[in-house]
Amino acid sequence: MTGRAIRLIITNLPAFLLLAALLAAVLGFGRERGATRYLSWLLLLPIGVTGLWAAAFHLLAPARSAAFIGWETSPFQFEVGMADLAIGATACLAFQRSLGFKAAAVITASVFLVGDAVGRARQVLLAGNFAPGNAGVPFAMDIIGPLLGLILLGFAARQRIDGAR
Repeated sequence: MTGRAIRLIITNLPAFLLLAALLAAVLGFGRERGATRYLSWLLLLPIGVTGLWAAAFHLLAPARSAAFIGWETSPFQFEVGMADLAIGATACLAFQRSLGFKAAAVITASVFLVGDAVGRARQVLLAGNFAPGNAGVPFAMDIIGPLLGLILLGFAARQRIDGAR
């Protein structure tokens, strides 16, 4: 039973981290207020930690990560792992940084993740790849993370402008 629960959490970690981020923001953890607090937690947990987690799997367990996605092991996993590492580290750093830094992290992560979503959709449509790591939670989070990040960034920028008036 415990093994199944751990497997469920690990295979769906991005979704659990999104829920944890929303909970932390709702409970008021963090020094920021409003949309900026939600944005900070989104960057730290579902984008940042997920990026670091994905990097670890691509770099340290390439055969296992490839199988989860429905791919063959490939040298490109090193490059994807390094991109995940860069995005994850930047998003984690953005947690305590300025709104401009957060904006750069959101835009960078969004470009990568939306591109990821397009690649996953192509794999579903062209190769029939419905592996859980391709068509499951990772695909959904590749869309939800950037969309939520850009919306929160817009609200945070608006709050900053309204607060300056």
